Amino acid sequence: MKKLLQGAIAADLFAPLRLGPYTLPNRMVMAPLTRSRADDKDVPGDLAATYYAQRSGAGLIISEATHVSAQGKGYTGTPGIYNEEQIRQWRRITDAVHAAGGRIFAQLWHVGRISHRLLQPDNATPVAPSAVQPDGRVYIDNGFVALERPRALETHEIPGIIAQFRDAARNALRAGFQGIEIHAANGYLLDQFLRDKTNQRTDAYGGSIENRARLLLEITQAVIDIWGRDRVGVRISPLATFNDISDSDPEPLFTYVAQQLGALRVAYLHVVEGAWGSTREVAGGFDPRRLRLAFNGVYIANNCYGYQDGMSAIESGHADMVSYGRHFLSNPDLVERFRTGAPLNPPDPNTFYGGDAKGYTDYPTMAQRAA
Repeated sequence: MKKLLQGAIAADLFAPLRLGPYTLPNRMVMAPLTRSRADDKDVPGDLAATYYAQRSGAGLIISEATHVSAQGKGYTGTPGIYNEEQIRQWRRITDAVHAAGGRIFAQLWHVGRISHRLLQPDNATPVAPSAVQPDGRVYIDNGFVALERPRALETHEIPGIIAQFRDAARNALRAGFQGIEIHAANGYLLDQFLRDKTNQRTDAYGGSIENRARLLLEITQAVIDIWGRDRVGVRISPLATFNDISDSDPEPLFTYVAQQLGALRVAYLHVVEGAWGSTREVAGGFDPRRLRLAFNGVYIANNCYGYQDGMSAIESGHADMVSYGRHFLSNPDLVERFRTGAPLNPPDPNTFYGGDAKGYTDYPTMAQRAA
């Protein structure tokens, strides 16, 4: 997909952009941010409508990671989109965003092995491409517990995983979202299938690059069948090691992924550049910015961007949009703060996960501070 406004308007963070059927007012994306404030039935809380509506000045909001099934859950307090109560509450949230003039996509998520039997239906063992023990811990109601050795999915179970994403995509349509982002990053299930550290299969979903990418591409096509290709994006993190993930040769793997997603003509490719949450520079790693050319469509850059390097990414043609996480978390009016050069509210890490309105909906806007 080519930019509609290429050459017509100076490209910077504040220039409009055509994304599928939508004309976005700016190129700043609110990145998906897990806030762990859903209830014990995986229903997002009432405050979430206020939280997202406050940030509707973003060109595009991508929802917090939302598990596609009870099996896809990996943390206490994360929302799902697999039953009627969840759909109804998400509808209240999307209605609030639309009323405030915003646009919101749902990020669909299955955590795979990054879970624990205490979070799974009937205390089942978490699933993964292969039974590879992850190094790490996961938070449950009473504290952190060590991750368990997962169970390898049988080949005949793979269509069921695809169906979970298809059903969730259909539910997101009913919930009033305007598009879908498929979460294939940060060491969760689809990333586990992509990378050879976690995928040791010998069937059609393991071994070669083409086989390891098969599940992501089949899920992407299933979601396209519900939404159309111009309202479906994909997020990847080629060099991230979060959740004990890695690949022995990421450049050809993710170049192939980008090329195949480009061939499907999805709405965008959202790339976590470098080591997630820290630096875009990874010693000895390939530069993920090359994936822009392999994809040949709308490219969203992510990972520790600020105002100046975000502007540079757009002005240089490296990216079409830039996504911001913590900056949007603590600055509901981030677009206007960047536009006017106003100082930013610092985020409070103590309130990132769980809790109430504190550190969630109480960050002041410039207007509130002036009053």
